Amino acid sequence: MTGSPIWHPFTQHGLNEPIPRVARAEGAMLYTDDGRDIVDAISSWWVTTHGHAHPRIAAAIAEQAARLDQIIFAGWSHEPAEQLARSLRAIMPESLTRVFFSDSGSTSVEVALKMALGYWLHRGEARHAIAVMEHGYHGDTIGTMSVGARGTFNRAYEPLLFDVTSIPFPAAGAEKATLDALDAACAAGAAAFVVEPLVLGAGGMMMYGADTLAQMRAICAAHGTLFIADEVMTGWGRTGTMLACEQAGVVPDILCLSKGLTGGAVPLAVTMASEPVYAAHLSTDRGRMFFHSSSYTANPVACAAANANLAIWREEPVLDRIATLCAWQAAHLDTLSRRRDVANIRRCGTIAAFDVGDEGGYLSDLAPRMMGLFRERGVLLRPLGNTVYVMPPYCITAAELDRVYATIAEVLDVVGT
Repeated sequence: MTGSPIWHPFTQHGLNEPIPRVARAEGAMLYTDDGRDIVDAISSWWVTTHGHAHPRIAAAIAEQAARLDQIIFAGWSHEPAEQLARSLRAIMPESLTRVFFSDSGSTSVEVALKMALGYWLHRGEARHAIAVMEHGYHGDTIGTMSVGARGTFNRAYEPLLFDVTSIPFPAAGAEKATLDALDAACAAGAAAFVVEPLVLGAGGMMMYGADTLAQMRAICAAHGTLFIADEVMTGWGRTGTMLACEQAGVVPDILCLSKGLTGGAVPLAVTMASEPVYAAHLSTDRGRMFFHSSSYTANPVACAAANANLAIWREEPVLDRIATLCAWQAAHLDTLSRRRDVANIRRCGTIAAFDVGDEGGYLSDLAPRMMGLFRERGVLLRPLGNTVYVMPPYCITAAELDRVYATIAEVLDVVGT
């Protein structure tokens, strides 16, 4: 064996692409071992909201680690988790009364699926089918791969995946086909519909309207199908509001949150459920309890980080910063629209995206080429196939964002030659 023993995620080590080593970070900037400064234009995989090494979050982590670092959460509790649950109840939709902790976005969706199936089992109704949206992505565990798009990400694991009912993506002008297909799936007895509200992230930053989201929610409600909103990426202000669902006036039966829950500092996730979902599992029969956990469920240090994050949301003008970033993104996209080598320019809140050429698909050779060019020029951007997206922390300065888009222009000039 030569080189590092580390096996990196979503990395083909056979290509021997350089892997920079980051020594520290602050705000929207990363600093490498070799003295380079890098603008983090994708919030380190969509997690960092207020900026790297945020003093309030870092201090909360250090203080909690010195007091209580870990405790089993099955049958035990602690103040950071209880405070976090209360704080989430105060800012999330009123009908989402129950907070279940896990440790990643994938597991928060796994939990949601298990809650939904348990709900129907304990009601004595045989509803097992799960409806999903085409091109969706919900994680890399077996359940979340099953409810995500089939193809490159999970071809090797196909024998392990369960069948789902796929609803077509509501492309502009084709929304009726989506709604009709969802109505048919729900009428046939779908147990739940799981969807990324407004923006399909890993599917290529595909965006659809709030009106369609509201109509999908209404269809599910009419048939009693549980509506699961995967806001792991779209939550915490990414679409311009705290939750993407807010823009459609939608309240899900089950809500999945992670990434920005701790400001991106440490892993933590929650699945929030309505009272009927919780009540279906409530019994004197131990066989009806909710059978899910991990060793680090509601880790006190992670909960302390999340509490610091929520304090920032309460006490600082976060939504004002988001509104400013939205305006900056819109202005940069307007400038970008004058180029002939980009297409399908789109934005939802702080998320900006566009396509380069017609080399679609996640394995497009254009993606690693552009990623390398961005990296060489001091910007962290990770295209999804031929889709380039910009999703920076809310603390990014105008100058830093200018640098990102100037670099994008340089790279487009290179790949177009």
